[in-house]
Amino acid sequence: MAFIVGAVGVIVAFGLVIFVHEFGHFIVAKKSGVKVERFSFGLGPELFGIQWGETRYCLACIPLGGEVRMTGETEPAEGVPEGAPIDPRGFFSRPWYARIPIVVAGPAMNYLLSFVLFSFIALAWGVPRATTEPVIGELADGFPAAAAGLKSGDRFLSINGAPVTEWKPMAEVIHKSPGRAMVLEVRRGDSTLTVRLTPRNEDGRGLIGVTPAVVQERLKPLAAFAKGAEQCWAWSRMTLTYLAERIARREKPELSGPVGIASVVARAARSGPADYLFLVALISVGIGLFNLFPIPMLDGGHLAFFLWEGVFGRPLGRRWAQAANMAGMAALLAIFVFATLGDIRRLRTPPPDAPSPASHP
Repeated sequence: MAFIVGAVGVIVAFGLVIFVHEFGHFIVAKKSGVKVERFSFGLGPELFGIQWGETRYCLACIPLGGEVRMTGETEPAEGVPEGAPIDPRGFFSRPWYARIPIVVAGPAMNYLLSFVLFSFIALAWGVPRATTEPVIGELADGFPAAAAGLKSGDRFLSINGAPVTEWKPMAEVIHKSPGRAMVLEVRRGDSTLTVRLTPRNEDGRGLIGVTPAVVQERLKPLAAFAKGAEQCWAWSRMTLTYLAERIARREKPELSGPVGIASVVARAARSGPADYLFLVALISVGIGLFNLFPIPMLDGGHLAFFLWEGVFGRPLGRRWAQAANMAGMAALLAIFVFATLGDIRRLRTPPPDAPSPASHP
C-alpha cells in the first residue's frame, strides 16, 4: 500500500505541475486567437479523446504532463515561395510581441499553482515557527543536553533556582555561562526532573545543544496570501543565488533530476497532505523558473528569440535558430544526465548527520 501511495503521489505531482504549465500555453493561445489543434492530458499515443470545435481534447497513455499543438508552431522552412499561403491563425503569423504572452503563460501558471498551494497550506495547516515557550524541540548529539538525558518535549522550569517562562531569557542565561555548572529543573509529562550539566564553551558562548520546539501557526487569509507570494519569491531567489554562487566558484551545483524528485515526492505522499502539497508547490516553482532560463528549446529560449526579433526587426536566421536549438537540446540532455547521476549517487549514499544547532543554547 505504501508503494502504491508513493507511486500515485509521484504521477499526480508530475502530471499536475506539467499539465498546469501546458494549460497556461493553451488558454492564452486560445484567447489570442491562435488555432490550437490538440490539447492532451498526458504524453504519447492517445487513449481516447473528443473533437470539440477546432481542437481535439484527449487523454494520452503516459499520465505525466500535457501537450499543446498549435497551428504554425514552427517557422516555415527555407525555400518556401514568398506569398505562399500561411494560416492567419498560426502561431508564427502573430507579431513577435503577441507570441510572448503565450510563451510566458506556462511558467506563469506554474507560479500561480505554487502561490495557491503555499497560501492554502498557510490557511489550512499554518506555517512553522519556533515557540517562545521554553520547550525543547531537537537536541544535538555530543552536546551537554543530550548527554544529561534531556529529551525533545521537555519544558524548562528553572535554571539554578530562577524560574524560566520564555525561551529567549533562558537562552541568554545559558549563553552567558560557558563552562559553569548549572542545575536545571524540567518537566517531562507529569514528572519533574532535576538535571545537572555544564554548557560547552564555544567562542566564549555557552551551548548545551538544544533548539526550541516548532509549532504551526495558522494564518488569516490576507496573511496567508502574502505568505504564498513570499514563498514563491524566496524559493526562486534562493535557487538563483545558489546557482550564481556555484558558477562564480566554478563548482558543480547539486541538482535533482526526475529520480531524486520522484523519491522525495513518494516519501512526502506517505508522510501527509501538508508535506505533499508543499513539495508539489516547490516543484512547480522549480519548473516555472527553469523554463524561464534563456536556453533554446525552453520557454525562455523562445522568449529570447522573440525579443531578438523585436530589437532587430527580423527573426533570427533559420540556420542560427536550428543551431541554437541543437545546442539547447544538448545542454538539456547534459543537465538531465548530470542530475540523474547525482540522484543515483545520493540514493546510494547514507545522509550525513544533522549539523549541531550552534545558533541555539
